[in-house]
Amino acid sequence: MQNPHSSANSNANINPSIPTPNQDPAIQPQPRRPRGFAATAAAAAAEASPIAPASAKGKREREKEKERTKLRERHRRAITSRMLAGLRQYGNFPLPARADMNDVLAALAREAGWTVDPDGTTYRHSPPPQQMAAFTVRSVESPLSGSSLKNCSVKSALDGQPSIVRIDESLSPASLDSVVIAERDTRSEKYASASPITSVECLEADQLIQDVQSGDHVNDFTGTQYVPVYVKLATGVINNFCQLADPEGVRQELSHMKSLNADGVIVDCWWGIVEAWNPQKYLWSGYRDLFNIIREFKLKLQVVMAFHEYGGTDSGDALISLPQWVLEIGKENQDIFFTDREGRRNTECLSWGIDKERVLNGRTGIEVYFDLMRSFRTEFDHLFAEGLISAVEIGLGPFGELKYPSFSERMGWRYPGIGEFQCYDKYLQQSLRKAAKLRGHSFWARGPDSAGHYNSRPQETGFFCERGDYDSYYGRFFLSWYAQSLIDHADNVLSLASLAFEDTKIIIKVPAVFWWYKTASHAAELTSGYYNPTNQDGYSPVFEALKKHSVTMKFMCSGLQVSSYDNDEGFADPEGLNWQVLNSAWDRGLSVAGENLLSCYDREGYMRIVEMAKPRNDPDHRYFTFFVYQQPSPLAQGTICFPDLDYFIKCMHGDIAV
Repeated sequence: MQNPHSSANSNANINPSIPTPNQDPAIQPQPRRPRGFAATAAAAAAEASPIAPASAKGKREREKEKERTKLRERHRRAITSRMLAGLRQYGNFPLPARADMNDVLAALAREAGWTVDPDGTTYRHSPPPQQMAAFTVRSVESPLSGSSLKNCSVKSALDGQPSIVRIDESLSPASLDSVVIAERDTRSEKYASASPITSVECLEADQLIQDVQSGDHVNDFTGTQYVPVYVKLATGVINNFCQLADPEGVRQELSHMKSLNADGVIVDCWWGIVEAWNPQKYLWSGYRDLFNIIREFKLKLQVVMAFHEYGGTDSGDALISLPQWVLEIGKENQDIFFTDREGRRNTECLSWGIDKERVLNGRTGIEVYFDLMRSFRTEFDHLFAEGLISAVEIGLGPFGELKYPSFSERMGWRYPGIGEFQCYDKYLQQSLRKAAKLRGHSFWARGPDSAGHYNSRPQETGFFCERGDYDSYYGRFFLSWYAQSLIDHADNVLSLASLAFEDTKIIIKVPAVFWWYKTASHAAELTSGYYNPTNQDGYSPVFEALKKHSVTMKFMCSGLQVSSYDNDEGFADPEGLNWQVLNSAWDRGLSVAGENLLSCYDREGYMRIVEMAKPRNDPDHRYFTFFVYQQPSPLAQGTICFPDLDYFIKCMHGDIAV
């Protein structure tokens, strides 16, 4: 008897190209797939072929689509995690640690009195007879569109059938995240009186939404909280010689504000004008004349201590630079300014590395700021006593916002670039080396090597891409130090501001860096100083520091919807950022105010800001303490739509319905 193993071994040595006696000669075996070096050689040959460019382009497109899919999925998971956290914290829902949307739907259904079986069947035990109906559920992409609702209908069942929501098992889990719409059958005509939705065969989307809103009065702001509105005066009202440029024009402007029932005005006090030529030689004459005119109109006044540069870009605005004596010091010691990786200096504001370095004619950075604030308080102490000056805003960075100058247009930045880290002056580098040494890893005393440039996209960099170095041990160390430097700067300046403006409301402006918010790394927020990726809350530590000084946090409100960015390559989410920042500040007991960006001053944008200032669904009834309207041009020029602005102010005051 023949050994089967020997037979198998002998057959294994047969040349595969020669058919065996039991093999059909017409059927040839498939060639083996090349492996190892053979595979590499085959790939090189394929690239050298004429069709290689097209296939390579297709591969790149597929990789890009994969990356976009990952970003969308990460954003969806981030939203889900926030929903779950809110339900656990505020709703006492017993959700498992790794709950998904099915668990959320089941918990909400049980809370509403429904029974949910393990297989997903959902029903009520004893429904009223008039509500007995069966529904077939289909999924519609959210947000709702007109075409999605044109064919909506409600399908009724036969009399006596229990009311059960049956979910089609063919639906994917992702489809359960979308809006549920019921379909109507023609047999449900006899149930027309059961619901207003079933009283028509089909409703257009805008009609349906309008009916629901009019029924619930969701846009009625009559009787809501009174939110004071301040209007910001144009920057050029005081010229570079600290003179009031156009007194009659100012009076006309204030007259318009008074007619609109604005509560007060905002005036920028520029460091580069007041202390322009010599250190500790302050000139307040132009501001004194301006404040006297404001007093005539009986308007409240908020003053901004502006320690940054203004204008000088492609917009054509007049340049208000830092004081000339500071710029002279900067020629000898350029490290007093923020510096990017290429060594370019940014003169918008002073580096936070010199906050405690005596490099400004024997004074430190925070001492220079304090001396200006103390001089202002001494000069206008009588206006504080009268109550004319109701608050003082302290500028803490470019545009007066608490952030690094990472998005400088003079350096070539354009939206939606991620910006660059600004930590390469010698003083911040010394701080980084000290932090790395304390951590026990001196070789970490460097900036990221693969963070791209001002106009890079996250997926183009090794640091900000999916699973990039930002989440490595080194990345977490660097970003923590970078964000802590921002917090320390705010803490240092506010400690002295509290002394200069004792018993006066102090305001700090926080930026709205909403582009790349839908990505995992939140790259633009990281370069601006907010360590806020999807797995980290970057705003809570900042607000904890601000809370120590009892300041008011003023947030820049875009007034834009997510739908405005549906096709945006910057993966922007202004509404998501607004929700996180405002709730984080409110949860820590901070007073919150708002200011509009120049990009929104139509009625639709105004109404979104009103909704943000006085959120209807907030169980704690929190709202803005005031709002600053930043005008794109002086009111007297007539380019502003007065009816829309008047409408907005009345809504903020709670005097009118939308």
